[in-house]
Amino acid sequence: MTTTAVGTGTTAGIGTSPQRPDGTLKVTGEFAFSSDLWADRMLWGATLRSPHPRARIRGIDLTGALATPGVHAVLTADDVPGDKRYGLEHRDQPVLAIGEVRYAGEPVAVVAADHPETARRAAARITVDYEVLPPVVDSVAALDPSSDKVHESGNLLRHVPIRKGDQDVTAPVVVTGEYEVGMQDQAFLGPESGLAIPAEDGGVDLFIATQWLHGDLAQVVDCLGLPPGKVRLSLAGVGGAFGGREDVSMQVHACMLALHTGRPVKMVYSREESFYGHVHRHPARMWYEHGADEDGKLVYVKARVVLDGGAYASTSTAVVANATTLGVGPYRVPSVTVDGYAVYTNNPPCGAMRGFGAVQACFAYESQMDRLAEALGLDPVELRVRNAMEPGDTMPTGQVVEGPAPVAELLRRVRDLPPVTARDRAALGRSTLDLPDPRELPGGVANTTHGEGVRRGVGYGIGIKNVGFSEGFDDYSTARVRLEVVGGEPAVVVHTAAAEVGQGLVTVQAQIARTELGVEQVTVATADTSIGSAGSSSASRQTYVTGGAVKAACEAVRAEVLRRAGRADLVLTGGRLTDPDGQVVADLVDVLGDESIEQTVEWRHRPTFPLDPRTGQGDAHVQYAFAAHRATVDVDVELGLVRVVEIATAQDVGRALHPQSVRGQIAGGTAQGLGLAVMEEIQVVDGLIRNPSFTDYLIPTILDVPPMRIDVLELGDPEAPYGLRGIGEPPTISSTPAIVAAIRAATGLPLRRVPVRPEHLTGT
Repeated sequence: MTTTAVGTGTTAGIGTSPQRPDGTLKVTGEFAFSSDLWADRMLWGATLRSPHPRARIRGIDLTGALATPGVHAVLTADDVPGDKRYGLEHRDQPVLAIGEVRYAGEPVAVVAADHPETARRAAARITVDYEVLPPVVDSVAALDPSSDKVHESGNLLRHVPIRKGDQDVTAPVVVTGEYEVGMQDQAFLGPESGLAIPAEDGGVDLFIATQWLHGDLAQVVDCLGLPPGKVRLSLAGVGGAFGGREDVSMQVHACMLALHTGRPVKMVYSREESFYGHVHRHPARMWYEHGADEDGKLVYVKARVVLDGGAYASTSTAVVANATTLGVGPYRVPSVTVDGYAVYTNNPPCGAMRGFGAVQACFAYESQMDRLAEALGLDPVELRVRNAMEPGDTMPTGQVVEGPAPVAELLRRVRDLPPVTARDRAALGRSTLDLPDPRELPGGVANTTHGEGVRRGVGYGIGIKNVGFSEGFDDYSTARVRLEVVGGEPAVVVHTAAAEVGQGLVTVQAQIARTELGVEQVTVATADTSIGSAGSSSASRQTYVTGGAVKAACEAVRAEVLRRAGRADLVLTGGRLTDPDGQVVADLVDVLGDESIEQTVEWRHRPTFPLDPRTGQGDAHVQYAFAAHRATVDVDVELGLVRVVEIATAQDVGRALHPQSVRGQIAGGTAQGLGLAVMEEIQVVDGLIRNPSFTDYLIPTILDVPPMRIDVLELGDPEAPYGLRGIGEPPTISSTPAIVAAIRAATGLPLRRVPVRPEHLTGT
């Protein structure tokens, strides 16, 4: 997808909010997503999946599928031409099941046919002889040496110990708690889909909705047994991601079928299949102990965190590192003892999701801070402020917090933000507080509540999130910028492999080019693997890293322009070169002439380092981001119904490159945290997903999302391009504990599990 973003010189540069080039198309339904792809002579692919969470495969009979008219290929693990396993961090996941299935929904065979329904019917006619085995479904029990092993290597994927300060310290005030977070789905708009087209050189072109083109490429080429030059990936329209597209799903399957049949093959998952076809947020069980002195100053935190990674590794080893290194929150804690475990089970695989381990830990440590405030008789915000970290403090890993860390300020801001008034609500099309609309009461339009048993509560939460990849990962992005003359006017083309997944990255790249080169017309080329990697659109890193790469490439182009002009003190603005006094010296078109200027740059942030495997000490992270929330809820304590009335949030974004998008990201992340707090959970019973649809897996709608007050701070990070700070994930982290704290305040119940269900509030 090549997009041209046209502004008015530098007036559409950073710090402004130009219209997104894909915005109108998406709102009107005209945007082409990957599921809309089409090619001549195209076949359709379908997948046969295991109905069992654990079983041996004694035999596969393909006869029924092969005999189906219209079927062109039926492939199993025996047909995988290269490596038979893939994986982001550990190559432990079979392309197609090899002798055993380890979760319900694991791909066993793929089919290509001339019609999607034919492909699905043929897949259903494959007969698999399974020897069903008892699944390992309890993550804590899986750590017991006597447990059945999901993999021969054992069930422990990674243990991360964090040891800071005196390990034998005691405190006069101690609170303990056990907490649980359910499995959450990314619930993105567009299910997995893509189109693979065989090429004349024996390779394949794959048009795919993904978060990480080069991450996919590295796995696909190995599984196909082809050199990288013969596999080319281009980004197709992506309908959201939130971590669920970081892992390979149907990429290898579509390419195998295309190469086998010699025809284009398109695969599109149904919504139900999508629930099986991508990773989810790790369910977590956590045990915490906080010790403080009589003034409320934290003395120590001890914790044990167990994450259920499901059947395959995905990014579990990195997620558990985040959950532990960020596991005490944005607080000053002299003594830390944390053990984090990522565990294999026969549950659905889990991996990246917005917040990446920090979400689970934040629910636990913020719940603990509320319990500690209650034990001390302190206001919950005051307790947090007394312990808020500041620049120069050290993390549990020993890493010094550099740059702004406005933890106390964010807390005070959300506390002091005025509540939404009747006039505010009327402006938003909501009822006034004096005349309640049934839609504004717990239970919503069902009107099951009339207000008799409704109690109001207010709660707070604050979280911390790392930005970028960690622990020594070579985290960089590549950008190519070309300045040329088109139709007598200067124009810029920006090319990266960064995946636009809905976050507005295409717009930001154009804004940076306009700011640095002073040119109105900027085209952002389709992201593909013909250029060097940009890494994944995850970890709140793309604006930081790819933005940094585009900025650096533009600076290199500008330097060449000034060299040609013979003056290093000139400024590029509005397609002209001006001197320091603002006088026009030359037109950019005249300087360029018939020759374009092109520069390709790899850009890296400051390095990170692996954690010490014994103590968890090390400078593991690039940058930290913070957000705070205040939630107001109404709870019908008789019916167990919850209505989030209002949310206030404050977040330091470093520098708002596109202020409107920044506010949208904060609002969207907050809504996702709301979903985890009161409604979103994949129900897994004995390894089987019981609610793989949006009929039974509920996500917030416009009627569930309350008015929000958003307070944006811009405290520039001197290490980051333009001083920016990653913003996409922090709102999701602290909104959940704030909402649950508000429900506790309304009900007086401990509520140590999310999502909060009606039965948790009524005792039924």
